[in-house]
Amino acid sequence: MPDREPLIDRKFASRVDWNLLRTFVDIVRAGGIGAAARKLNRQQPSISAALKRLEDHVGTVLLIRTATGVEMTPAGKAMMALCEDMLESARMMPHQIAQATKRVEGFVRIQIVSGLISPEFDEAIASFHRRNPDIHIEIRVSPWRQVLDALEQGEVEIGVSYDSAVRGGLMYEPLLVERQQLYCARSSPHYGHRYSRLTDLRDEHFVLTGDDEIELITNLRRRNGLGTKVSGLAEDINEAQRLVRLGVGVGFLPVPAAEEDVAKGRLWPMLYADIEPAYDIYLLARTDPARDTATQLFWDEVFRRVRAMREA
Repeated sequence: MPDREPLIDRKFASRVDWNLLRTFVDIVRAGGIGAAARKLNRQQPSISAALKRLEDHVGTVLLIRTATGVEMTPAGKAMMALCEDMLESARMMPHQIAQATKRVEGFVRIQIVSGLISPEFDEAIASFHRRNPDIHIEIRVSPWRQVLDALEQGEVEIGVSYDSAVRGGLMYEPLLVERQQLYCARSSPHYGHRYSRLTDLRDEHFVLTGDDEIELITNLRRRNGLGTKVSGLAEDINEAQRLVRLGVGVGFLPVPAAEEDVAKGRLWPMLYADIEPAYDIYLLARTDPARDTATQLFWDEVFRRVRAMREA
């Protein structure tokens, strides 16, 4: 069914029943009108009628019924984005009011992967502390799977990590794209040489990062037969870098973490830049919106800075 040409209603905000917007979001998130009715414990005809009223208000079709549920039209996608922004603003109201009327106290518990370098994340922490000096910030460092587990189990409120899949109970906001490179020490015979074929390095002794190794790197190593000879192990990027720098073995490290050692001649990047593996690092939180004020304010600070960076 083609969209009807929408008419601009300049009094839309005063005329629309805002509950219709929430019902629309519930339909989309549930995946269908029937599913939304069951979730809200309401009759299906009332949900259908609410959708019809909203579509009449905006003057166009928002959702198309399909065999598996509903599908958003372009107008529906635009409406969903606006509704999510409004819901987020509504959730932020008590937190922003608390910040405006008194000095907010509390704790923000953050768990991150080791070796993280993100100016945006650092600036968000500094800005957040200036605005909220009475909020205690606690940062824990762990392998990436433990970051995800700690979030799901409610041990921390905010995470920064890689993920090889998507966990349904978590929110993912891309923070940065991280690249890794294979490095050797100045004492290595490979220092000063670059390689385009990883299979040429099958006989090398490797420093591995155990549970902290990104799954993309694990798969890359195994496909090319790398790391069968292990001469060092450290489940922390900084300590793995120490072992590589001391000549214990070659090893994959995040490019930003190794930049200073490369600049000072202590490490050498062995691969050409065009074959460096890359992956997303995410800002993470549980999908449950019931965050305390301290956590919500921190999330909003980082989220705002990351979005501004992408739009710049």
